[in-house]
Amino acid sequence: MNGLVRVACVGTGYFSRFQYRAWNRLHEVELVALCNRSRDKAEEFSREFNVPMVFTDLAEMLKLAKPDLLDIITPPETHLAAIRLAAEHRVDVICQKPFCATLAEAHQALEIAERAGISVTVHENFRFQPWHQAIRRFLQDGGLGQVYQATFRLRPGDGQGPSAYLERQPYFQTMPRFLIHETAIHLIDVFRSLFGEAKAVTALLRRLNPAIAGEDSGLFVLDMSDGTRCVFDGNRLSDHPAKNCRLTMGEFVIEGERGVVSLDGDGGLHFRAHGTLQVHPIEYSWENTDFGGDCVYRFQRHVIDHRCRRGLIETSARDYLSNIRIEEAIYESNDTGRRLSL
Repeated sequence: MNGLVRVACVGTGYFSRFQYRAWNRLHEVELVALCNRSRDKAEEFSREFNVPMVFTDLAEMLKLAKPDLLDIITPPETHLAAIRLAAEHRVDVICQKPFCATLAEAHQALEIAERAGISVTVHENFRFQPWHQAIRRFLQDGGLGQVYQATFRLRPGDGQGPSAYLERQPYFQTMPRFLIHETAIHLIDVFRSLFGEAKAVTALLRRLNPAIAGEDSGLFVLDMSDGTRCVFDGNRLSDHPAKNCRLTMGEFVIEGERGVVSLDGDGGLHFRAHGTLQVHPIEYSWENTDFGGDCVYRFQRHVIDHRCRRGLIETSARDYLSNIRIEEAIYESNDTGRRLSL
């Protein structure tokens, strides 16, 4: 035994490359196996990321590779079955978001895991983006005093026309629930990480691109228990001024009694004190590596630190159920035209 955390992955989609690269950068980790339905694709990833064992059957991989941790990097409808297999083999899990296909499936997956005594952590990386971490530190230090409102305008600009999303993630086109279930769930989690729990929601959603099945534009308002009002204003067809519109995915403005914090599309953070005209940069360090300021590595670093007893885990599946409940309430609010208590 070399003392390393043995990690196995299932899935070889577009986003998975960020995860494989991050695992290879963690010195406490040994990436021991990967699984994919297509053996050719699995072997391609095996060569690219130096993974010694390749499988097309998940149960066989869990039995023979004997990982400590399974990273599930597959679509939501596969999560419940994968977690059930991991539970049978007593292997801890990281599960890609959206976590399971429905709230009921997420509950079932968590119950299976808890009965087996394994941990399930949701791969929710937006809260680990360096600008959101810097905002959290600024708020914790009292930089804004009482926070009145936080508004995130999501504008990646990748959703126009019949070929929208086909190059990177073509399954986006056929998702019956899209903007909230796939994308805004990240910002729900960011709002909760900054301001605690939500007590009410109001939502208005619509589809702008007829080439896709689900909604791609919408607004929702969360009234948080600390008194903050969080506003998500999302439109995947429109863009925002940034060298890379997918870096921050949009612009963030947080207003409080002492002033305003703003995030621009290039990762710049600024503060303007109440009653003044001067805008000052908020200095923080980050690297423009891989996706979202290297947030995949930061998330996986956090998971391994927790396994090595260095801090509490932030995105447990048990906690993540709150995000899914809010998601379900957003869709219900849109369908019924009502403000819903949570």
